[in-house]
Amino acid sequence: MEDLINYLLQFGQLNGQQITLVKSKVKIIHLNKGDYFSEAGKIARQVAFVSEGILHVCYYNNKGMEITRYFIDEHNFAVDLNSFSSQIFSSEYIQAIMPCRLIVFSTEGLKELSLTIAGWDAIINQITTKSLIEKVNRISPMLAEDASSRYRNFLDRFPVLANRIPLSFLASYLGITQSSLSRIRRNF
Repeated sequence: MEDLINYLLQFGQLNGQQITLVKSKVKIIHLNKGDYFSEAGKIARQVAFVSEGILHVCYYNNKGMEITRYFIDEHNFAVDLNSFSSQIFSSEYIQAIMPCRLIVFSTEGLKELSLTIAGWDAIINQITTKSLIEKVNRISPMLAEDASSRYRNFLDRFPVLANRIPLSFLASYLGITQSSLSRIRRNF
């Protein structure tokens, strides 16, 4: 729980009473490898802070192939923001690719924090902005790179992540086949 509080304090001030309130509005859940935190076709009604583990955000294309959009590792929030904010059906899945420990806020809990803690919305807005910028910075450079460059840049930006995720998910994220990724890895 302290990892969540320390993360929040990077974006604003919270006094002891407010921290106690935040802690009272979350629950801890554990996901096994393959479990879903959020699923396509459902409305996202909770936000998770990843305390341990890695999630991947994916969708299925028109050929039924699973495509990984990105990964969410420790000390980051996980939510289908469009579904959560607009209360519309999600188009993507958020799935554990290893055992995960998540600290979860419900919609109601977040609303109560927003109404009770002055400055809560500013903290959440800063976190959301940071996350969206990171997401754009992850995706944009990949559009113009070849497969080897995408892999090299992934290793540069996420050196710890590369050894923690299955090759099939990494290949999907990079937009290449698993056999192509194996060839590229051999050349490194």
